[in-house]
Amino acid sequence: MHSAGRSQSEQILRHLREVGPLTPLDALNLFGCFRLGARIYDLKAEGHDIQTELVHVNGKAFARYWLPRGQLDFFGQMKTPGGASLPGV
Repeated sequence: MHSAGRSQSEQILRHLREVGPLTPLDALNLFGCFRLGARIYDLKAEGHDIQTELVHVNGKAFARYWLPRGQLDFFGQMKTPGGASLPGV
C-alpha cells in the first residue's frame, strides 16, 4: 500500500477509536481522503471490526462507518484484531 494510504488508514482508525463514526465527507474534510471506502476495506482486511450503515438524507445515500464499543481490554487499551492491546491508542 502507498505510504499516504497507510497514513490515512491510521488517521481513520484513530478517529473511529477516539472520536466515533465517520462519513466520506468527514474523511475528506479531516484527512483529505477521497476514497474512504477503500481505506475501510484495507482496515477490514487487517481484521478491524468496522461496521457500516447506509444513511439516507434528502434523497442522497452515503455510508457511515464506526467501531463497535467494547473493544477495549481490561486496562482500557484498544485491542488489535488478534486480541493484543495497543498501548496509548
